[in-house]
Amino acid sequence: MDDIQILNLVERYIRGEMNPDERLHFENLRKSNPEIDQLVVEHTLFLQQMNRFGEWKKFKSSLHDTHLRLAEQGKINSSKLKGKAKIVYLWNRYKRVAAIAAMIAGVTTLTVTALVNFLSPNADNARLQELSRDIQNIKRQQNVQGSEVNNLKNKINQQTIPFKAGGTGFLIDGKGYLVTNAHIIRNSKNIAVINNKGDQFKAVLVKEYFDKDIAVLKIDDENFKTMASIPYSISKTASEVAEPIFILGYPRNDVVYNEGYLSAKTGFNGDTLSCQLGIAANRGNSGGPVFNHDGEVIGILSTKETEAEGVAFAIQSKYIYEIIDDLKKDTVYHTLKLPVKSNVRGLDKKQQVKKLQDYVFMVKGD
Repeated sequence: MDDIQILNLVERYIRGEMNPDERLHFENLRKSNPEIDQLVVEHTLFLQQMNRFGEWKKFKSSLHDTHLRLAEQGKINSSKLKGKAKIVYLWNRYKRVAAIAAMIAGVTTLTVTALVNFLSPNADNARLQELSRDIQNIKRQQNVQGSEVNNLKNKINQQTIPFKAGGTGFLIDGKGYLVTNAHIIRNSKNIAVINNKGDQFKAVLVKEYFDKDIAVLKIDDENFKTMASIPYSISKTASEVAEPIFILGYPRNDVVYNEGYLSAKTGFNGDTLSCQLGIAANRGNSGGPVFNHDGEVIGILSTKETEAEGVAFAIQSKYIYEIIDDLKKDTVYHTLKLPVKSNVRGLDKKQQVKKLQDYVFMVKGD
C-alpha cells in the first residue's frame, strides 16, 4: 500500500466515512503499527490547521471588502496608497472562529482611522465627523456579529456529547496532558474532559496502551489555560501494605473523595501490573488518581472486585513513567515532563483535596 492510499484511509477514518468493518480493521492496524497511529494524530492536527487557515483567508477577504466599500463611497482614496501605506495582518494561529468578528472590528477601525489621518490631514471637521460616524456604525455591526458568533460557540461548547462510557483522568503535565484508563475512551471519535468547575474542554487521544489499560490524552481547546505547576508528584516506587490512601474521581457530576488503604502490592490473582486497595469505588472512578497521605500518586484506579464490597484495583504509578518514556521517543513529545515534587505534603486532607481537585477531570467518550 503506497503513501497516498494510506493517507486516504487516514482521512476517511478521521472523517468517519468508514463502514464498521473497515473501521475495526483500521483500528487494529493502528494498534499494531505505531507509525500509522502517529500519522492519524498528526493528520488530525494538520486538518485542524487547514481549517484555521481557511478562517484566516475569510478574515483577510472581509478586510479587503471593507476597504473597497470605503473607497467606492469616497471615504478614502485608494490611488494614494500605492507605495505609501501597507496593512500588516497579524494572526495568532491558535485563535478560532469565535475571535474573528471581534478582531475584524478592532483591526478595521484602527486601519481606517490610520488611513484617514494619513490621506486627509486637512479635511474639514464636518467630513471627519461624518467618517467617524461611519466607522462607529461599522464597529457596532461587527460587534453584533462577534457577539452572535460567541453565543453560537458557547452553545456548541455547552452541548452534552453523547457518550457510552465515562470516567476520570488527571493531569501529568501542565500543558494539558492527562492519563486515564484506555477502556474508558476505547473507539471514541470525540473526547471531552470536564473540570470541577463544570468547564468542558475538547481533548484528543495521544496514544493508548491497552496492555496496561492506560491512555494519554491532550486537551486541545483554546479555552484551556496552561497550568504552571502540578501540586502532586507521581511515585516511582511501590507503596507499603496498610498505607492510607485516598481517591478523587467522578462517579457522578461532582468530584468525589473516598479514603481507604493499600491491601496488597499485587492485583487480582497476583497481577504485578496493579495493586489491591481496600476502598469503596464506583464505575466513574476508573482512570482517577490514587494518592497516599503525602499527596503522591501511587496508582490509577482501574477496576473493582465485583464479588466483594470495598475492594478495588489500581495500575501502579511506575508504569506512567514507562509510557512517557515511550512517548518521548517521538520528538513531538520530548518536552513532556512529569511532576516530581508534591506541594501538599504535610497538609491536612481538606487542604490537600482543595489543592488537588483542580487537576482531576471527568472524562467522556462518545
